[in-house]
Amino acid sequence: MRAETHFFALCQPRIIVASARNAHNFPRRWIIRRSERVTTATSMRRRRFVIRTKGKVRDALTSARAALLLGAALVLCAGAFAQSDPPAAATTAKPAAPAALPSDQHNGITISVDPYTDSARSKEKFGKASPNEVGVLPVEVFLRNDSAQPIRVNLETVQLEVNLRSGVRQEVDWLRPEEVAKLIAHPGGAANPQQKRLPLPIPIPIGDKKAEKFVVILRPLTLDADVIPPKATVHGFLYFDVSNEMSLADRASLYLPDVSLAISNEPLVYFEVPLRQAAKKP
Repeated sequence: MRAETHFFALCQPRIIVASARNAHNFPRRWIIRRSERVTTATSMRRRRFVIRTKGKVRDALTSARAALLLGAALVLCAGAFAQSDPPAAATTAKPAAPAALPSDQHNGITISVDPYTDSARSKEKFGKASPNEVGVLPVEVFLRNDSAQPIRVNLETVQLEVNLRSGVRQEVDWLRPEEVAKLIAHPGGAANPQQKRLPLPIPIPIGDKKAEKFVVILRPLTLDADVIPPKATVHGFLYFDVSNEMSLADRASLYLPDVSLAISNEPLVYFEVPLRQAAKKP
């Protein structure tokens, strides 16, 4: 009986109760580290998501801010251009010449003239740099191109043809703004209207501080564009020394002998515009 009891005791499974410190089959330290890894990984994923989300929001805000700044800049630029006055010198923007001005027209080209024979009108336009004060006649020239091709006008050959009372016909070359400025700055001298000029548009360095302030006024008003784009108008002033004889405008014409198609260089018939009608207008 004792032997059987001992036998059954040996055959029954043993239940081993581990201590509280070893309640698991792996160390507690490993569990803590794994938990920390899980927590850290989750936090990193959340953090990356937040950073990525913030980056997208930041990019969107930056793009929106840039768009607003660009729009504001465009509005300011448009306002500045709208408020600024257009250049008074040669320009491709119409207005065209007033219909009352004398003109010559053919081949889709219209050339009109407006001589400033009145001293008060000239002074209103040029201020202290009024050419009339030194016997120089300013003539505003309008070149309108209604054709489909660009037109070239050789300004170097433009002249004022004057029919004197003696029956003699005299050709007067136009003066550069630097030459007119010298006459205004030094009225005791006289410019020679027949003197040679450098090819346009090279300005003449005058080295005269007194005359320079008049050049600043005259140069922007001077006709210096020799190519007229299709469907455009250019205009500006040419200056002719008439020795204070403004009445010569009644017997004078603006002569443009060298006009051609800009692309093919095909010459066109010359233009001749009388100043008489414009000079007598009220």
